[in-house]
Amino acid sequence: MSTSRFVVGIDLGTTNSVVAYADTSLESPSVALLPIPQLTRPGTVESLPALPSFVYLPAPSEFAADATKLPWKNTSTHIAGSFARQRGTEVPTRLIGSAKSWLSHSAVDRNAALLPWDAPEDVAKISPVAASTEYLRHLRAAWDSAFRDAPLAKQEVVLTVPASFDAVARELTVHAAVDAGLPQVTLIEEPQAAFYAWIDSSGDAWRQAVRAGDVVLVCDIGGGTTDFTLIAVRDDKGQLGLERIAVGDHILLGGDNMDLALAYRVREQLAKAGTNLDAWQFRALTMSCRDAKEQLLGSDAKSFAVSLLGRGRKLIGGTVRTDVARSEVDTALVDGFFPLCARDAVPQQQRRTALLEMGLPYASDPAVTHHLAAFLSRHAGDLKSAGSEHPTAMLFNGGVMRAATLRQRLVNALGNWSGNDAAVRVLEGADPDHAVARGAAYFGLVRRGKGVRIRGGTARSYYVGIETAMPAVPGMRPPMKALCVAPRGIEEGTEVPLPPQEFGLVVGQPTEFRFLSSATRRDDQVGALIEDWGDDISELEPLALSLEAKGQDGSTVPVRLQARLTDVGTLELWCVSRDSKQRWKLEFNVRGQ
Repeated sequence: MSTSRFVVGIDLGTTNSVVAYADTSLESPSVALLPIPQLTRPGTVESLPALPSFVYLPAPSEFAADATKLPWKNTSTHIAGSFARQRGTEVPTRLIGSAKSWLSHSAVDRNAALLPWDAPEDVAKISPVAASTEYLRHLRAAWDSAFRDAPLAKQEVVLTVPASFDAVARELTVHAAVDAGLPQVTLIEEPQAAFYAWIDSSGDAWRQAVRAGDVVLVCDIGGGTTDFTLIAVRDDKGQLGLERIAVGDHILLGGDNMDLALAYRVREQLAKAGTNLDAWQFRALTMSCRDAKEQLLGSDAKSFAVSLLGRGRKLIGGTVRTDVARSEVDTALVDGFFPLCARDAVPQQQRRTALLEMGLPYASDPAVTHHLAAFLSRHAGDLKSAGSEHPTAMLFNGGVMRAATLRQRLVNALGNWSGNDAAVRVLEGADPDHAVARGAAYFGLVRRGKGVRIRGGTARSYYVGIETAMPAVPGMRPPMKALCVAPRGIEEGTEVPLPPQEFGLVVGQPTEFRFLSSATRRDDQVGALIEDWGDDISELEPLALSLEAKGQDGSTVPVRLQARLTDVGTLELWCVSRDSKQRWKLEFNVRGQ
């Protein structure tokens, strides 16, 4: 795809999806946004700068055939985008949101039809992968409608993922793209894309905004996730060089949590006034509180009117109305999610109830500042290696970070921790709503030698579990060692030479491959066999499968391992037999596949 006319960046966001592109046939290509046609109400199509990441599953005969017609031939019975979100406030049990968060939820089968999560039995559900495919299919159709002579499937497409996405979630994102008719995509981490967008928008001035020795904290808080990334600015032979040195964990904490917190406060107000909401109405209220949050944090308005359809005998055909005050937003969101805290603060772990509803694994502590303090403590070694004890600059991204009040609270927190309120500079000119897509398109230009590249490679080291050879002990599984197959920092497209040591591969019967990763271990080399580890290494989702080997069912075959980090940023592991006549490819994939 390196010779395609366009490079296209797609931000597949939790709340909104955006497409940006650059025409490489031009002498000086610039990045532009693609207007996305979508339903805004029955029978009305408008082009908007973003596609809200919502899918509505209409009931049979809920709409007339022409009411959901799009400018292109639409084979899906589902509705994506603006009208899906709007209709979902009225019928929330048929609305899918936060599909990207479900993609990273290892406790469920993400190819299973389970969304909407708590929908009644008469709703035909779809999988998190299928929901992501719906967004991408809509975006592909919008592109093909605008550029009929340059279909998206034949362009160089860069698709963004959270920096904290593990190998499984990245692989599932690629599967969704393939299912949407995009057979070849490149992945880029969202905070890096945001930084690329800042470089692009700054032009040559970015070199004056940062200096060698700086460490930039990219704080990316969107609708469903919070991501932290550290980028070091280095002196590279007299020129400024950039290197991503650390990424945070996948924290399910963002705008969705804030909407819910605001909805609880509004529900309490309504209850005091004599109006009790049922579960259906509360879900609709949560959707409306998203609008209230965005309006009140982004303007000087003192209140925002919220209305809900009535339920029950006294309210049939009626409407429940109330106002959300600006003071409620400040108390529930600013102080609740961004409290000032000590430098050594850690996220609070609440005592868990023994039985849990199987929903998304949201962060138990809503304080973003607690998670940020823990991230900086965990990566103190990375900061030290960059010659700094704390970040010296900040770049904000994500819809939540549009609010100046929230940005300032994070700047104050870092100033308190460093002991110098002026120690942290904010990199201005960022575009929180569209930066990720714009940066992804710019990265496509960088891949063609037109721009400044951020080095860094993989954000994590990856390991495969090796079962220890030992005599059987009743009630005890043999201990597992962790073999490093891909050290942190290797670049995409790299073949990883592993030591010649052989291992036994069980073939012809069901087995389980166990994978692990670490975002903090910097010194493990390829082939390192770690026997003891703590919370610096975490286990990923195991891969259960049976490897075919004709005539060797249940036997153990001597193999050597080979690893490769693909161009799209996913990890492949190969098991090669001693005579090299047999090869088995292992991929980070969903359970049971």
